[in-house]
Amino acid sequence: MRDWFQDRHLRSLLKNTSYLAVSKVVAGVGGLITLAFAGRSLGVAAFGILILVHSYAQAASGLTKFNSWQVVVRYGGPALREGNIPLFKRAVGFAVGLDLASGILTMAGAMLLLPFVAGVFGIPADIIPAAVAYCLLLPLMGAGAASGVLRVFDRFDLLGWQGTVTPNLRAMLAVIGWWQEWPFLAFLAIWFVSDLLGDLATWTMAWRELKRHDKLKGIRPSLDASEMDRGWQFAVSINLNSSLNTAWGPLARLLVGAVLSPAAAGLYRVASTIADAAQKPTDFLNKAFYPEVMRLDHREKAPWQLMARTMTLSALAGTAVLLIILFGGEWLLRVAFGQEFVGAYPVMVVLLGVPLLMTVTFPIPAMLHAVGKVNAPLYANMTGAFTYVALIFPLAERYGLVGAGAAFLAGRIAMMLAMAMALRRELKRIRAKA
Repeated sequence: MRDWFQDRHLRSLLKNTSYLAVSKVVAGVGGLITLAFAGRSLGVAAFGILILVHSYAQAASGLTKFNSWQVVVRYGGPALREGNIPLFKRAVGFAVGLDLASGILTMAGAMLLLPFVAGVFGIPADIIPAAVAYCLLLPLMGAGAASGVLRVFDRFDLLGWQGTVTPNLRAMLAVIGWWQEWPFLAFLAIWFVSDLLGDLATWTMAWRELKRHDKLKGIRPSLDASEMDRGWQFAVSINLNSSLNTAWGPLARLLVGAVLSPAAAGLYRVASTIADAAQKPTDFLNKAFYPEVMRLDHREKAPWQLMARTMTLSALAGTAVLLIILFGGEWLLRVAFGQEFVGAYPVMVVLLGVPLLMTVTFPIPAMLHAVGKVNAPLYANMTGAFTYVALIFPLAERYGLVGAGAAFLAGRIAMMLAMAMALRRELKRIRAKA
């Protein structure tokens, strides 16, 4: 393993991962403080309603937004390295146009739809006006193009810092809200303001980075993908795939609220947040892996070697965190959130299977993109989503929260199996041609 660290690509990946890891540790602490004080202040039922409103906006954004940072990395990155600045600016402008157009349309649709579906998800009628106003976040939510600009310029340090803005601000305000005994709408405002400022921070940093490199002039939001090989096809494919992938968590909470209750959705949110902590080392590697592997030729040994090494490192780090959470999770729930949240522990144990799975499979989607199979993750994600939706209603009705967690895990397993099979077929084809 010592020889692995002579690989400059692995060293670059680990350096960028370290920036994200430090920020996520800070953000993770902030997130736990937020949930703990909000949960203690509001109680399980009201806290669950707050999570449902936030999840509705997240799900709407996740289902419709273009994961436009991948457009910037795929088209703008190579153009920048080759000195084709006009193409780089067109790629950035196209990504910004995708973000704004999808965000505005999503906001309008989510606002119009919410009064008709609020009751299904367990959002009370008197909260609907505030929940509709919360959807004003949608045009800025995600900041995909801005994130892509920072990735292309290798500013993972800024991405890491940005990741601490929302959770730390939210934690500070949640503590004040608990101390001052603020009502439900004040906590909803806390979620709104912290999300807004976090997204604005990303856009501001991207703008400053473009200006610093003298690449800002001439960039205009556009839906013109000319000179980008299959630009719209790629954008639509990653949109559908990332929409499904991003929406898994929020939709899961909404479905739990629909099948069980808002209080169950709150417990599920707490359980999934703690379980997700075991996946953080993998998330750090994943965010740095995609830009790094896109710089390599998939017909050579280097990207496949990089994939194997990062999978091994991720599995080691993720398993260690998972064991800590598994044996200390019930104590953490009791101390951080209170006795009434200990009921989240059984579903948390089930949900720990998701990060365990992801620690060894996370490079597969990026590798499929690298070999040109951009639709394969989408088809796999659809397989997983159908599996999840088919299972959650019977399992949740029979086994409660544990059943809901089991359905989520089964969907993720189906998704990753489909992607692994697609990559295995592609690897066989590449070797046969070599």
